[in-house]
Amino acid sequence: MYPVEIVQPMKEELTENGFSEIVSKEEVENQLKQEGTTLVMINSVCGCSAGSARPGVLMAVANSKKKPEHLTTSFAGFDTEAIQTWRKHLLPYPPSSPAIALFKNGELVHFIERHQIEGRPAQMIAHNLISAFDQYCD
Repeated sequence: MYPVEIVQPMKEELTENGFSEIVSKEEVENQLKQEGTTLVMINSVCGCSAGSARPGVLMAVANSKKKPEHLTTSFAGFDTEAIQTWRKHLLPYPPSSPAIALFKNGELVHFIERHQIEGRPAQMIAHNLISAFDQYCD
């Protein structure tokens, strides 16, 4: 598990911008029971998380006409129980962090894996997410 001193600033980049922190199995399950769309940012200490994933997610939310009703985040290597639970709902995709998932009424409808984040600019990730928001969000 990563030290809180490393993780906290990376968590705050999202929570200070309207994302709810999900840390337990129960919180994941309760979140997925809600109607509407839920965006999940599986955060990590990886350089691609800081360089493109978090900025891309924030850019998409800020610049999209349609937005998910629920913005959530859990941190891989720190929020272990939540991440294990999210990953069960992300099957058949293998574990990946960072990663970005969009659920609609509890069903996974869009997923961006780490290999689709690495080496790509934040703008490309934002464009991918905005397209998904246009398709799945009301």
